[in-house]
Amino acid sequence: MARERSASLYKEATSLIPGGVNSPVRAFKSVNDIPFYAQRAKGAYLFDVDGNRYLDYVSSWGAIILGHADDGLVDIIKKAVEDGTSYGVCHPYEVEIARLIVDAFPSIELLRLTSSGTEATMSAIRLARAFTKKEGVIKLRGCYHGHVDSLLVKAGSGLATFALPDSSGIPEDLAKHTYIGEFNKIDTIRKIVEEHKDISCLILEPIMGNMGVILPERGFLTDVQEICRQEGILLICDEVITGFRVTYGGAQHVYGIEPDITCLGKIIGGGFAIGAFGGGREIMEKLAPLGDTYQAGTLSGNPIAVRAGAYTLEYLRDHRDRYELMGQRVELLRNEVSRMAEKFAIPYHVNGTTGMFTGFFSKKEVNDYESAAGCRRDLYEKFFKLMLQEGFFFAPSQFEASLLTFCHKEKEITLTLGAYEKIFEIMRAEL
Repeated sequence: MARERSASLYKEATSLIPGGVNSPVRAFKSVNDIPFYAQRAKGAYLFDVDGNRYLDYVSSWGAIILGHADDGLVDIIKKAVEDGTSYGVCHPYEVEIARLIVDAFPSIELLRLTSSGTEATMSAIRLARAFTKKEGVIKLRGCYHGHVDSLLVKAGSGLATFALPDSSGIPEDLAKHTYIGEFNKIDTIRKIVEEHKDISCLILEPIMGNMGVILPERGFLTDVQEICRQEGILLICDEVITGFRVTYGGAQHVYGIEPDITCLGKIIGGGFAIGAFGGGREIMEKLAPLGDTYQAGTLSGNPIAVRAGAYTLEYLRDHRDRYELMGQRVELLRNEVSRMAEKFAIPYHVNGTTGMFTGFFSKKEVNDYESAAGCRRDLYEKFFKLMLQEGFFFAPSQFEASLLTFCHKEKEITLTLGAYEKIFEIMRAEL
């Protein structure tokens, strides 16, 4: 599969943009490759500048769920653009999307829009500190919440790819207020809470998506919630990935928890840059202009993003049966790929839930940071390159989720399973 035009663009990009990319994971460094350049996308497929077609399992890192360039969504966007691309003042669609989100999340009474998921988590942390009058934050190793200074400590996602536990440029005085617990290991959280009395909040992904998909073990999330309530710690659920992906609403519905603050992004913008955070009225009323906690964004509530998001959420609300179909397709993939891995003696375990899955090159099950970090990255590199050559685009990192859309139908699943069988057979011969 030729990629000459992409290679030329990448070469030029490296002279203009740091590393040639505007987000590190796009660089394909962890798989020792160079990126392809997308020309367009439709349904479940991406098309690059060299004319190659890829069945897309990245789905704009989870922002796309209806499928690329959904016809109804495109019509809404065209109408929105004709009405103006940015206002800098209030507009009715802000109210519409806020109503949709509040109706979908019982834990949210008031909502503030932002322009990214990172802004949402950053603002949620500031708000929690203001509300509790404490500075400490607990985050869980492997959960990634954007490039917020106080949260960019032993993070996962692209950072795990580059084997960097921290980022330079973060003052030690900020990082020292962040305490690291372990996902699915409740005793690590109890220990932190016992030893430190300055904890304002605990932030987590209810389903890990940035170390690959790792599901919470039975009772873990409810135990976390109980500890937070007993100790007066605010629980922040980062549902930037899982919000409106695993069900209408988010993972908190699936696991029966009610966080104090929820952070959202990706799907709620219909493919446009957006974020949001919301929670109980008493907490959210600490925000300016009602309270003394300042948070602002010149382009927050951009009318194009908000109208695209409102259309998407209304579609999801009115077609909830699609979640069941998507869940069935993930389950079929998990079962069949696991069977193939056993057949070809490939060390491979598949974790998944509705709308997302990750195949880990590991001899044992993956249920926490340590087991994920121990996966065979060399095997993932081989898998990634072979799949890409066959026309299947998975994330260029072992530590990311594969994400489906409603356009990943039976045909696409059948094609994917055929590619897995072919590639596992090749990999068996080279193990």
